[in-house]
Formats: sequence, C-alpha cells, structure tokens
Amino acid sequence: MKRSLLLCVGGGLVLLTAACTHDHDELPAVTNNVQLKQNNQLGSILTDVNGKTLYFFSNDANGQSACSGGCVTAWPVFYVDAPNLPAGLASADFGSITRADGKPQTTYKGWPLYYYAKDSVAGDVKGEAVGGKWFTAKPDYSVMLAYTQLIGNDGKHYTSKYVEGDESTPYLTDAYGHTLYAFKNDRFNVNKYTKSDFSNNATWPIDSLGAVQGVPSLYNSADFNKINVFGKNQLTYRGWPLYYFGPDSSKRGNTKGVSVPTPGVWPIVNQTTTPAVP
Repeated sequence: MKRSLLLCVGGGLVLLTAACTHDHDELPAVTNNVQLKQNNQLGSILTDVNGKTLYFFSNDANGQSACSGGCVTAWPVFYVDAPNLPAGLASADFGSITRADGKPQTTYKGWPLYYYAKDSVAGDVKGEAVGGKWFTAKPDYSVMLAYTQLIGNDGKHYTSKYVEGDESTPYLTDAYGHTLYAFKNDRFNVNKYTKSDFSNNATWPIDSLGAVQGVPSLYNSADFNKINVFGKNQLTYRGWPLYYFGPDSSKRGNTKGVSVPTPGVWPIVNQTTTPAVP
C-alpha cells in the first residue's frame, strides 16, 4: 500500500506539473492598444485597439493641443497609459502631454492624437484633410503641415506676405514638426547656399532626408524630390531645396528663420509656393 501511495503521489505531481506547463503556454497575448492598419486610400495608418482611426491637428505644431471646447467634441482626445505597439512602430515616438484642461493625451512624433466623431466604424477616415488642418496619423510622413502664427527671430509676428501682422499661416515641417524653409537665391534643384565643407550648415542645415515617402493628402507627392549636395541628400519641394534654421533649436513650431536676415529671404513653403526657376 505504501508503494501504491507513493506512485499515486508521484503521478499527481507529474500531472500537476503538466497542468502548470499547459496553462503557461496558453497565456493570452498582449493586445496592441495602438495598431497599424492598411487603408486603400492612405496606406498604413494608426488606429486604436478597435481599429478606430487616429489623427493629427496642424495647429498643434508646437506639440501642445490647440483643440478645446467644441473642438474636442468633434475631435475627441486619444490617450492610453502605456502604448503596446506592433512591429513597425517605435516606442520612442510615443509620449504624452497634459492638456490645458488637465487631462492627458497621447502623442506620436510629438503630435497629439485625436479621434474624429464622425468616424462611425473601424476603418473610417472621414476626418482626413478636414478644414485643411486634420490629417490621418501615419508612420511614413516625410513632411507634415503646420498651421500657426509665424514668429521671426526678432520676436515679431509675420503674415504669409512677410509683413508684420497676425495671421495663421500653413507651412511644411518635417514629420516631427520642425519648420522647413527655402532660400530665395536657390534655383530649381540647385542649392546655392551650402558650402562644400558644410561649414555654414549649422546655421541653415539641409533637410537630409534619405527618401521621400508620405506627404499630407492635400499635397502632390510628385512636387517632392531629393538632390545630392556634396555627397548628402537634400529634400526639395517644387524644385526648392529645403533647410532647417539652426536657431530654431530643433524646437517644434519655431519659425524664427522667416525674419533672417530680412523677412522673405528664407520663406516657409506651402501650396502657394511657386516652383523654383532654373
């Protein structure tokens, strides 16, 4: 009897071990609370866990939400405490802000994320290009569109005509909200500013994007190209080589370059920009 009991106990231990191993193998997979979905019109887009589309707002170029009151009713805030991400998204690109109303909001590449109230089902992208300021959040933008007041290095407010005044102006940035400029002395696909040793590149760094990918849907991707400048790539728009301004200090939404050395020498670029001449 003693031998049988030991066998039973031993058998029970074996069964218990097997059961624990089985339970461990079947732990549910962690669900991605931010997802990448394919859209026939827009390609790869960001959604929430249920497939509802997420959006950027061009007025948020400085990384803070400019959407409040009735705006939030139409464009509800998206927030998750800790994004669980699929392959193709980097955790370093996600963050959060505290809004003026005290509530948190998730950001992607510094852009606060929103829903659109009129998107009734997963996969809807009815908010794309609404008002020329709302764009589907995508991982592959080469450039994005900001829509803010231009403020020069002199601290003065400028209009799109580069005269002093208050006006919200659209302008292209990189994917992270850093303002892009043209140089009025350049020619079509020809950079006339940068020196061969790049000794002046710190003041007006070239946008050395490796490849032209996604652009906001209001823009024509054929207007973007790249040129070779002394061995480095430079992004162009309608033939204008594109630059950053060093004293913008890589700070989102800064437009200090518009007044240097005088207004209009280094303009921002947008849909009204005429093609560069040969």
